[in-house]
Amino acid sequence: MKVIVLGSSHGGYEAVRQILMDAPDTEIQWYEKGDFISFLSCGMQLYLEGVVKHVNDVSYAKPDQARKDGVDVFVKQEITAINPADHTVHVVNHNDGSERDESYDKLIMSPGAVPADLPVDGEGLDNIYKMRGRDWAIKLKEKTVDPSVKDVVVIGSGYIGIEAAEVFAKAGMHVSIVEFNERLLGLYLDQEFTDTLTQVMKAHNVDFYGSQAVSAYKGENGKVTAAVTSKGVELPADLVVEAAGIRPNTKWLDGVVELDDHGLVKVNDANQTSEPDIYAVGDATLVPFAPTGGKSRIALATNARRQGRNAAMNALGQKHAMVPVSGSSALSVFDYKFASTGLKEGTAGKFGVKTMSTVVKDTFRPPFVPDAAGNAEVLFKLTYDPESHVVLGGQVMSTQDATQNMNVISLAIQAKMTVEDLAYADFFFQPGFDRPWNVVNVAAQQALEDLKK
Repeated sequence: MKVIVLGSSHGGYEAVRQILMDAPDTEIQWYEKGDFISFLSCGMQLYLEGVVKHVNDVSYAKPDQARKDGVDVFVKQEITAINPADHTVHVVNHNDGSERDESYDKLIMSPGAVPADLPVDGEGLDNIYKMRGRDWAIKLKEKTVDPSVKDVVVIGSGYIGIEAAEVFAKAGMHVSIVEFNERLLGLYLDQEFTDTLTQVMKAHNVDFYGSQAVSAYKGENGKVTAAVTSKGVELPADLVVEAAGIRPNTKWLDGVVELDDHGLVKVNDANQTSEPDIYAVGDATLVPFAPTGGKSRIALATNARRQGRNAAMNALGQKHAMVPVSGSSALSVFDYKFASTGLKEGTAGKFGVKTMSTVVKDTFRPPFVPDAAGNAEVLFKLTYDPESHVVLGGQVMSTQDATQNMNVISLAIQAKMTVEDLAYADFFFQPGFDRPWNVVNVAAQQALEDLKK
């Protein structure tokens, strides 16, 4: 059997690995239109801050190793068209300009997404950058040490925007964040958390401008000099980093496989498209959402990787359904580390779900352990169904790393555990690590009290 895999990021990479594990004799052709495979955009901050020294190290795989494993890797070769009836793809080789058709038995697509374009005046000025992919990473790295860059404007305050803001603030620059929503990180955290993080950003020379969009860019001599917001605020800018969302890279698939009204590829639980021998994974698809039982768009590497494995197993003839996910994620903002999973009060409305939440504050270790020895306050929020008491989500934040607790909540959501199940769940205790009652226990026990009111 011959399997063609389109795309080399998280989903495509995992599809290739699964096929090699389950059916190593399969003929695998792996296509990447860029000149580098499996770059991790989620690892870009580590490179920009110098934790990872070489940009080529921010990757899963190298072509030579994949070829040793028996995979035919085609770099700078783009699949531009698909003919499902003939089971062929059209390939443009950007190395020499040649074109050809290749046949397949199964096709696994990870077309990904591209940064959203902002239709504002001045978009074509120099020094307006994106933050996605290896090429942009190299350009952004140069700007972190550019002495002419003193003011940076970041458009968008999701994870990518926050990472960009922190990178340039640490590089000694003044940063302004422009966000359409009222709060930064509003899709990931509720207000108890974002209020603190907004203050933290301010203390590190990062100003936040919420409830407004960018309306225009001003420039001189072809370079951007300012960003103007929809409220008329003019922000000086030697560099603009646009991180205002993504759009699926699927326009070229219209008429090939069925797309929804947002341009996402429709897939079933096997990650199979409307064409039985074509599978799709990653940011251009929806994933089953455990808290609601429906589907949601959650563009995370973890989801793409699971989809890649799932698609490969089904392409090989195995029966395997995509495991529902909860959108678990984590990030740091200077000294603070936070994580969230499932539903939040700020997002439950769009799913039409009624929720109740309990917020608790605890310490990372017993109170007798001084902060200097690794103690700190922990803020924890548990979200659940007020009638069934089923756990629906959670959020945690501390200057210590309490983020792994969200893996517990994610598993609780998947298993449809209740607040009662978590209240006295068994967790270890050792003063050098945590409290006698894990913060998950503390939150669930308080939730039981809140439910009595």
